[in-house]
Amino acid sequence: MSTVTVSLEGELDFATAFDVEMRLEEAIRNADEVVVDLSGVEFIDSTGIRTLLEAHQSARRANVTLRLLPGRTSVQRVFAMAGLLDELPFAR
Repeated sequence: MSTVTVSLEGELDFATAFDVEMRLEEAIRNADEVVVDLSGVEFIDSTGIRTLLEAHQSARRANVTLRLLPGRTSVQRVFAMAGLLDELPFAR
């Protein structure tokens, strides 16, 4: 099984979402498992969340395992407020 890790840093927002989406789509096309490391993300907005939700759906359609490595407390708080901690495949 091939695993690709996509490490994200800085802001995951409207300005960066397209580039992140392209990186995730490529990883999903080329691996059996994609690990998204959010530990370097300092800020995430609704566009960033939408990007990760779409990657999750795309991975499911492609029969690829997607795992998210949790981010900083402030980033995880955004997922918690949106009710997505149990919806997205966070590594525990």
